[in-house]
Amino acid sequence: MSWLPDDFVHPVYVPVPDTTLHLRPIREADSPLDYPAVMGSQERLWEIFGPAWAWPPESMTYEQNRIDLLRHEKEIAAHQSFNYALLDEEEARILGCVYIDPPERIGSDGEVSWWVVDDLVGGELERAFDALVPRWIAADWPFQQPRYLGRDITWQDWLALPRAS
Repeated sequence: MSWLPDDFVHPVYVPVPDTTLHLRPIREADSPLDYPAVMGSQERLWEIFGPAWAWPPESMTYEQNRIDLLRHEKEIAAHQSFNYALLDEEEARILGCVYIDPPERIGSDGEVSWWVVDDLVGGELERAFDALVPRWIAADWPFQQPRYLGRDITWQDWLALPRAS
């Protein structure tokens, strides 16, 4: 049994209200934009995602990033998990990402996490993005009990939960 209804159609373009930013599914072709976004914020991202996902490693190469994005693109096509890039209007820069995954731990039917690049932390664009994600998940995704990792549960508490079967 899939974690999503068979007839679910994932969103392909999501504007961030009151900004010129939008979300869309990430693609392998986004590597030239994604790699500098990730590695430019690597230290902070490792503090967030490192204990759970061992990502992004300090030594990650451009090619490793490209392979990772290809994997994400294939997972999106198969509805196994989703990675959305946060992009500027011209799609000239990735400014963050949202991950929507099947539950790894008990107590939810979807696990959601997100980040922005270092230069957006604490600013209005980050606040607009933080406000959008839960509203978007509630409106457009078929979850009854989404879990917002690092938001409504700490990563440490999430890691301590029993694994979902």
